[in-house]
Amino acid sequence: MSSKTEATPFKIAIIGSRGYPYVYSGYETLVKALAEKLSAQGVQVTVYCHAYLFAQKPAIINGIRLVYIPTIKSKVLSQPIHSFMAFWHVVFSKADAVLVLNVSNGPFGLITKIFGKPTLMNVDGLEWLRPKWKGLGARYFKWAAKMAVKFNDVLVTDADAMQAIYLQEFGAKSVVITYGADSNEGAQISYLQDWHLQERDYYLIVGRMIPDNNADILIEGFIQSHSTKKLVIVGDVPYADAYADKIRAMSDPRLIFTGYVRNAHTLASLYKYCYAYLHGHEFGGTNPTLLKAMANGCAIAALDTVFSREVLQNDQLGYYFQKNGPSITQWFNWAELNTEAISHRRALITNGITEKYTWDTVTNLYLYHLKEIARKRSKN
Repeated sequence: MSSKTEATPFKIAIIGSRGYPYVYSGYETLVKALAEKLSAQGVQVTVYCHAYLFAQKPAIINGIRLVYIPTIKSKVLSQPIHSFMAFWHVVFSKADAVLVLNVSNGPFGLITKIFGKPTLMNVDGLEWLRPKWKGLGARYFKWAAKMAVKFNDVLVTDADAMQAIYLQEFGAKSVVITYGADSNEGAQISYLQDWHLQERDYYLIVGRMIPDNNADILIEGFIQSHSTKKLVIVGDVPYADAYADKIRAMSDPRLIFTGYVRNAHTLASLYKYCYAYLHGHEFGGTNPTLLKAMANGCAIAALDTVFSREVLQNDQLGYYFQKNGPSITQWFNWAELNTEAISHRRALITNGITEKYTWDTVTNLYLYHLKEIARKRSKN
């Protein structure tokens, strides 16, 4: 006969993303992978969702429980309002532990702390440095990071370099858990017919149209180059935004804007058949888009940051450019003339997807630390 402990599933709640199975950013990528893999292991997973994003609101999808919390449609306020209400909901739930995403939710850790709910927080990147948060917004994120350190049981940083920053900046210890990456076996060149793309005749950018992803500088650098290839820009933002409008208004016959690509096979095909992938992300840690490009065999040129160099093992797997148009233009012109070097780097790139960048490793680490904080709290 099974004991009560064996019969009762471990219960976790996830707060801080837009929800499941909605995928828009790295956080939703993480939530989707974790929720599905943990549920398959017998963990009872509840994901808090932004109610307005879901026309249909089923209570359970793929064994994952969903709670729809209302909020307003706002670039700045939708997430904190949603999270604040979700925190009050979760403290009266039966969750054994809570996983919180996004350092902006740091102050709300006071709620779970007061009510004794063990809480693990993924702090993500250096939000207070991101161009989209200026003045009061930047000061808030810096303060929120300090509150995250103060109120949460354990902090997760997603790169060794980010762990070092939190230790230096806040004197805070954290555990490193990266993102995972999967290649998609369903990639086919036929998925690219809508854009009239051929194998290796285009460069690729994937990411939200936000300033710290630097798509504008990448595009401007490409336009000034002598490239005879196309530049495919995948991504958008789900709100009215002047920066995104500026990018979409850029004009050159070689530019192709796809908007969001939600079909996994199509996105994998865009990665697999590109000549090279350009990564302009600046302030995050381990970036899931970069890992996806690696897993799907892309040659990669990245903005020269400590985070990109960590994942790409410095010069072993990556090319780098500086944050200015001439540097980017120079790289494009070099790439056009060095097809053998690009092909060789493409053949090596999947070597970078080591065990720590697999979703099984990521999931097991999250589960271990969630169970540990629950165990420690139960002993107090």
